[in-house]
Amino acid sequence: MENNYICPKCKGQLKVKKSVVLAAKTPSGEKGLIFLSPKIGDYHVTKHKDFEIKEGERLELFCPICHENLEAKSLNKNLAKFLMRDKDNVDHDVLISEIAGEKCTYVIYKNHVDSFGKDAKHYVNFFGAGTDF
Repeated sequence: MENNYICPKCKGQLKVKKSVVLAAKTPSGEKGLIFLSPKIGDYHVTKHKDFEIKEGERLELFCPICHENLEAKSLNKNLAKFLMRDKDNVDHDVLISEIAGEKCTYVIYKNHVDSFGKDAKHYVNFFGAGTDF
C-alpha cells in the first residue's frame, strides 16, 4: 500500500493516481493546480503550461477541497503542511517549502524529524538543533 496524503483541516484526500494535488496562488494573484510527486524527496511538479510560476517566488498553497491555506504558521510562513498516512495507517506531518524551486521536505512523526532536499538546511533551526525536537 502506498502513502496517502490528507488535508490537515478537512481530512480530504489530496492524492489522485500518482500525484498530490494542491491549489496554488502566486504573489501576482494567478491561481492554478499543481501536481506533486508523492515520493518524498522527488521534486517533480506538473502544472498547466499557462500557469506561470517564477523560480524563487513564494506561493500560497491551499487544499483544493476545502480551500484552507496550508501555511505552517507556527513554524515558518515559507512552509506548507499536510498529512501523510503510511501503510500502517499512521499519520505523519509533512512540511514542504512554498518557495518555487526550493527543494525542501520534512516528515515529522512524534518527536522525530526527517529532512529531505538540498534546501532543507534553511529551516532546520525551526525544529531545534539537529533533526530531533
